Order: sequence, then C-alpha cells, then structure tokens
Amino acid sequence: MFLTKKITIQTACCFYMLFFSITIFAQQPADFVNPFIGTSNYGATFPGPIAPRGMASISPFNVAGSQNALEKDSQWLSNPYVNENTFLTGFSQVNISGVGCPDLGVILVMPTTGMVETDHLKYGCTYSNEIAKAAYYSVQLDKYNVKGEFTASKRVGVSKFTFPKGQSNVLLNLGLGLTNEEGAMVKIVSSTEIEGMRSVGSFCYNSPEDAYPVYFVAKFSKPANKFGVWKKPSKYKGLEAQWMTYNGKTRMMDNTIKTVVGDSIGTYFSYQFDKEESVEVKIGVSYVSIENARENLEKETGNKSFDAVYKETYNEWNEELSKILVEGGSKDDKTIFYTALYHTLIHPNTLNDVNGEYPEIKRKKIGKTLGTRYTVFSLWDTYRNMHPLTSLVYPKQQSDMIKSMLDMYDENGWLPKWELNSTETFTMVGDPASIVIVDACLKGIQDFDIYKAYYAMLKGADQIENNPLRPGLKDYIEKGYLTTNDRGPVSTTQEYNASDYAISLLAKALGKKEDYKRFTNRSLSYRKLYDKELQLLRPRTANGKWYEPFDPVAGANFQENVGFIEGNAWQYAFMVPHDIVGLKKLMGGDKAFSDQLQKVFDSKQFDMANEPDIAYPYLFNYVKGEEWKAQETVKKLVKEYFQNKPKGLPGNDDTGTMSAWLVYSMIGIYPISPGDPIYAITAPMFHRITIKLDPAYYKKESIVIERQINNDGKIISIELNGKPLNSFFISHEDFVNGKTLKVIQN
Repeated sequence: MFLTKKITIQTACCFYMLFFSITIFAQQPADFVNPFIGTSNYGATFPGPIAPRGMASISPFNVAGSQNALEKDSQWLSNPYVNENTFLTGFSQVNISGVGCPDLGVILVMPTTGMVETDHLKYGCTYSNEIAKAAYYSVQLDKYNVKGEFTASKRVGVSKFTFPKGQSNVLLNLGLGLTNEEGAMVKIVSSTEIEGMRSVGSFCYNSPEDAYPVYFVAKFSKPANKFGVWKKPSKYKGLEAQWMTYNGKTRMMDNTIKTVVGDSIGTYFSYQFDKEESVEVKIGVSYVSIENARENLEKETGNKSFDAVYKETYNEWNEELSKILVEGGSKDDKTIFYTALYHTLIHPNTLNDVNGEYPEIKRKKIGKTLGTRYTVFSLWDTYRNMHPLTSLVYPKQQSDMIKSMLDMYDENGWLPKWELNSTETFTMVGDPASIVIVDACLKGIQDFDIYKAYYAMLKGADQIENNPLRPGLKDYIEKGYLTTNDRGPVSTTQEYNASDYAISLLAKALGKKEDYKRFTNRSLSYRKLYDKELQLLRPRTANGKWYEPFDPVAGANFQENVGFIEGNAWQYAFMVPHDIVGLKKLMGGDKAFSDQLQKVFDSKQFDMANEPDIAYPYLFNYVKGEEWKAQETVKKLVKEYFQNKPKGLPGNDDTGTMSAWLVYSMIGIYPISPGDPIYAITAPMFHRITIKLDPAYYKKESIVIERQINNDGKIISIELNGKPLNSFFISHEDFVNGKTLKVIQN
C-alpha cells in the first residue's frame, strides 16, 4: 500500500510539474505577432510598438535620405517605414497604420555619438539586427554602435538607448515628417525635460489650412551634460547645464532655458560617458495641450522602467488577442492570424487624454469624455469587415466608437466620413457611418442614442443642399444614380445604395414603415446602371444615355476611370451584397451569375488589394451546389496574398480592413452584407476556434467553431449545436447564441 501510494504521489507530482512547465512556456497569442508583416508591398504598416488602440506609437523612420533603396517610389510617402529601405533618420512618435495617404510620422528621436550633427542626411545611418514583436521593437545603429529599444503605453512612447563609452547624443528633430506642414515649437525645460508641438494634418494632400498641432513632453532618465536647439541653417550654441541651490533645492538656472520656433528645428542632449550607459526617453503626446501631454506621461508611465511599461502593454495585447483562441494550424498560420488581429486593434485609436479631454471636430473647442473618444475612422474601408469584427469580438469598443461618431455629429452637424484626429478629410465616397452604426445596432449593441443616430443618418441621406457626405444627391434621388458630372458615379451610386439599405433595416426595426419602404427602393437603384449586354454596371451621362466610349477594364490598379473610384466595372460588378437575389435575376439566373462571377477571377480582374471586390469569393455561397468554389477561392487567396513576411499583405492594410478579411476568412465566416446581421460560412483554417463573447452584450460566454483534424476537403455538412444547419449562411443571433458550429468536410 505504501509503495503504491508513494508511486501515485510521485506520478502526480511529475504530472503537475509537466503541466506547470507547459503552462509557463506555452506561446501566448501575443507571441505570434510579427509587426514586420505589411511593411513592404505598399502594406503601409509600421513595425514599432503601440498599445491596443494607442495614441502614441513609435516607428523607425527610414523614408528620408539619399540612401533610400526606394526613395523615388511613391510607397514611402504614406508611411514612415519601408522594409527594403536601409537608411534610418530617427524614430517617429505618432503614426498611422496601413493608409494610402501621408500624415503624422513626426517628433523624431535619434541617438548618435561623437560631435553633434543636426543634418539628417549626415547623421542618418544604416541599421541591423531588427527585432519586432507586440509592444517592442529594437535595432542596432551601425554607425554609432548604439542599440535602440522601444515600447509604448497608450499615450507615451518609451525609448531606451544603450550608448558606448564617449560622447553620446539624443536628437529630437521636428523638421522631418511625412508631410510638410509649417510650424513647430520646442523648449528645453531642464537638463532632463523638453516640451513642444508640431503641426500635422495634410492627409491626402488636404489644404494646409487643415493643419493641427500635436503636443509633446519628453523626459530623460539622466540629466544631459550639454544641450541646445537648432534652427536650420544655423545651430545655436550648446549650453553647459548650470545649477543653483536655493532653500535646499537644486534646479537649473533660468538663463540656460532655450526655446525655438520655426519649421526645421530641433534639440540635442549630449552626454559624456566613461563606460557603456543607457538613457531612457519617455515622450507623452496630446492633441490638446503640452500640460496634458505631461499629465499623460506622468500618470501612465511615471517612474516605471522600460521593462515595466513593456510588460504592461504586452499583457494588454495578450488579453485583447486572446479573445479569439485558435488550435491546430502551423506556426505561420497562427502568426499571420494573430498579426492580422493585432492590426485590426490599432485603429480607430484613442484621441482623449487621461483627463478625458480631446479636441472637438473643427478643433475650436475642447471636449471631455468619461469613456474613450476614438479617432481615425477610415470608414469607406472598415465598414465592410473591420467594424463588424469589432462588434462581434470587442463590442464595448464598438459602442464607444459609435458614441464618438455621434459626438462628432453634435460637434460638426454630420456623421464622420473619413475622420482623422478631429479633422474631417472627406476622403473617398459614400456615407459609410450609417452602415457601421446599423450593423452594430442590429447585432445587439444598443447602449447609445439610437434615435439620434437614426436622424443623423436621415440628414445625410436626405439633405440635398450643402451635403458634404453625399455629393450629387439631387441626381441620385431624382434619377436613381449619379451621372458622369459627378466623381465615380457608378461606384458612388452603389455606396449610397448600401447606406440606404442599412437605413432601411434600422427603419424597419424602429417601426418607421414609410422610411423602410423609401430606403429599400432607393437601395435598388443601381439596377438602372446595369447593361444587360455586358452584364456589368455602366455610367450614364446627365441626359441618361450610356457613357461612350466605355472600357470595362479601365480603372484597374488605381488608374483614373470615369465611372468608378479605385476600380473598374468588373471590380464593382457584384458590389451590391444586399441585393444578390436581384442581381442574379438581372444576370439571368444562377448559372449566368456564377459564370460572370467566375470570370472576374479567371480574367484576373479580382483585386485582393482593394475593398470593392473583397467579398466576391463568398458570393458563390448564393448559388446552390457551388459553395465549394467559395471555400477553394478563399483558401487560395489566403495562401497567395497573406504570408509571414514583410510582403505578407496584398496592399494597403487600410487601417485593418485587409487584416479583418483574413481573420474572418481563417475562422470560416464572413459578414457578407454589411448592415445585415448575417455571416457566410466557409471552411475554417484551424481545427478549433474559440471566440470569447462579452457578457455585457451577449448571453453566451463563447462560441466554438470546429472542423475535423487533417481534413481539408469540401464542406459536406454544417451543424449548430449538433443539429444540421442546412445552409451556408448563419444569422448573427444564432451564431452568438450557439455553443458549437461544426463544419464537416469530406
């Protein structure tokens, strides 16, 4: 008995130690993030650290300098880092991820050694040994033998520079950036602190009048021996730190404080080290004031070490990414999946400071929130999948985003179109905020003023005069379409149709019967642009005639086109997901529809790098017996365009839109008709996916998607909670109230 008991105890202990070891060393979701994905092939992501939906972010800045491998390539204009480039000029503290137009990429910090040099073409250098992961980036600066390490909290960027023996310098350059707004100020407060501001805001080459300030405060872990400011072309004389003691307190004398205002300005802090030393630099940012930037810095990072800030932000990333747990699949599969989910959690990002203050739209007043005021709403892109994903997995964030939109409506009189740091850029076409709000509302996120949202939608949809959301609305209402007198008349008509359909859904839910009928009819007006001979949509002139000459292929690869925005007739042919049944009738039935849809792929007109056609693979689900084509096409596109390398995105990530497409595609569902609470089903790419649900919005704790291990054939049946689904579609309500969605393949 004793011997048996002893063996049992030893076995139990061994099992416990094994379990404990596995638990400790198992990779967490955040460990699979590879921020280098998307830093090439126009992906426009950056590899540096950011907290989930953070205001501050740090990116290596390698797009300024004669040594750029791609200096003349337009892709460098929209983001601070391109993977192929080799010449580094600093580390920017505020950045945008995945966009096709330049803005931010400013407040550059650069470590150097030796004599101070303020010309970035001279102090810039090559680099090596880059490491990037969630909440962390590091690099070796070859010229100076300096290691740079970087992390960030929500509103503070933290840099750590390890210098060799000798003179070392930390430069802060306010002249460099992705755009050329004029105006900056910097003041040396002490030998350990700098404060200032930098103008930004020419997104997509908007008017310089749209410029706005980003404020900052930088604090250094060690006092500088010398410091100074520069304003090109001349450099001010550096100053020795001078101190005085009064009433037992030592402070720097006022006559050593330096301030400079201008365009190409900066500061330098110099040190004389007799051995290897590290200097940490914390930079708090704010879009309200220098005082708020300082408060952000103190309250978020205070006296915390670099490692402590990194650990906190890593844990925050891991918590957010763990809302979806995947099992099975290769390491690369998990890497591209969790990196995609990571990219969807960057924008929209936080605008308000820790005290709740933020600049209101038009930036004439300072508002205050008790929650989170979000910014960077690239809605033409994100309404299609990123916002629906947020509603499913992060509903509280989506709720705060909608409240932010409604606050913008109060401040500006309109829902946002393409909002950036409380400036409305009015970039792209359509009225997409309505779709986002309706989609969330019909999925059960209703803790906002639904009636205010509804009437805000009606204003955008019905006010003909002075309507910045819907140019050409008079023709649209009277004729049913925009004409060639307007920009991108066919695709803009389709965007208005999509928004009107969403409004009709909310009108129905609110019991607004007349509005429901009116907007349902308006949502179908694309049919007036359907050319039966071509089986494509085609622009009409102001007199109602077909536009001539018409080339259905013209407009691909972002070329100019009379009828379409960023696409051609093929890439917009099926962008009416709310009326696929009607489109099939126009085309002559299922076979004609399927043949024409297949032709998009066979003729290489499908563009994975842009939004209008990214839902096309899932449209095969509307043709009974051809659902397998959706499964095969999605798997093929994932394999071809999404990979664990810098070129691993098909193009601009568009603030997480391409990444959201991948997340959905790998878990096996897709929000096929934005605004409609319904998902198309395809083959999951993991054996088991667990989506944790927020109990404040959903009844269940989680929903599990399963498929057989090592079985990758066609789907032969789908079960929900063990019962046949008999459909390749599932409603959001059934999905989140289910327990297990099982996909069985042959």
